[in-house]
Amino acid sequence: MLGVTFYKPMQQNHYSITSELTVPQDTERKNDPQIDSSNDAHVADNNAHDAHSVHGEDEQHNDDMADSQHQEDEQKGSTIKATENLKDEDFPEEISDEDKETIKKVASDDNLSQAKSYASILVEQVIHAKETFDRSLGSLFTSAFTAGLEIGISFFIILAAFALLSGVIPNQYAMVLSSLLYPIGFIIVVIGQSLLFTEQTSLLSLPVLNKIEPLHKLLRLWGIVITGNIAGGCIFAALMIGLGLNMHLFSVSDIDAYAEHVLGFKWWVIFGSAVLAGWMMGVAAWLVTSARDTISRIVLVTLITGSIGFLGLHHSIVGNIEVFAALMYGTKVSILGYLLFLGVVLAGNTVGGVVFVAVLKNRTFLFEIERVKQKARNDRNSRLARMGIRRR
Repeated sequence: MLGVTFYKPMQQNHYSITSELTVPQDTERKNDPQIDSSNDAHVADNNAHDAHSVHGEDEQHNDDMADSQHQEDEQKGSTIKATENLKDEDFPEEISDEDKETIKKVASDDNLSQAKSYASILVEQVIHAKETFDRSLGSLFTSAFTAGLEIGISFFIILAAFALLSGVIPNQYAMVLSSLLYPIGFIIVVIGQSLLFTEQTSLLSLPVLNKIEPLHKLLRLWGIVITGNIAGGCIFAALMIGLGLNMHLFSVSDIDAYAEHVLGFKWWVIFGSAVLAGWMMGVAAWLVTSARDTISRIVLVTLITGSIGFLGLHHSIVGNIEVFAALMYGTKVSILGYLLFLGVVLAGNTVGGVVFVAVLKNRTFLFEIERVKQKARNDRNSRLARMGIRRR
């Protein structure tokens, strides 16, 4: 599309420039009867040379414009989107040709001046999730392990800030203020595109909901991502939290205070809090997909995860680091308490991400598909009815 749009006007400019350069030469030759045939040949050569030069310069200009436009499109990053080039092979075999065409229609989104359409966001998420399913197990685990390490940066900075603030203001206020640094690790993970379980929970379930991938592959994928996230978080806690203690950035009492802040509730309260956190992380994944540039994505991640930290909601991967650090270096956490906490929070995050985001938004998308199909049928019936009246 871009090549056609910019190429045709430039061809028109080329012809007009050539005409402007050759016409004056012809006019001068006609008005001067003393110009001999050799001069005519010389002028013709000059005209041909000038036209060739202009043609070459114009072609170079066209190439420069095309390169410039290509670079601009790459910088925008959203000019060419997955939903604009949907092919039949992107859909499962069970979907009819009519449904394929309907999905392509509702997912088309080529107006960069407006927000992405609802269907465009969902189809793009399904495509990205399908790509994740197709990755090798080693790639999945490595990416998840990296996310577990990176998310620990949030807790490390929060703990250092809490230790500093608790010496100045009451602990409850120091806890709230330091939690505002919660988004740092999430920004690193989301923008860096590492696999984080709570962000990917709803995303990865979409191909299963649409019968593109089987349930057992989703469970295996979740298992790999969770294992990588937890392993990375535990290693971060074992190494970096110990480093922080030796650097005197925080103390054992600070680690225990944060563990108590996380564990000091009944199990059903932790589960409900984890459901809400999983819901919000699913919304964050949805909003990140809807954004067209990196700055917007950073703002969205900051707002959502900052709210999770401010409210003290339970996030399984960050909570794993918080409680495991207390298990290793603190005095108030047992191995059984750690495992029970991890199981409850993982279940809550999964329910929040899948039920409140993936299922509901996917159902809304299916309703939209049915509405478009019904409208197409009505339009077709109306045309047939009008044709029948005209034939009579």
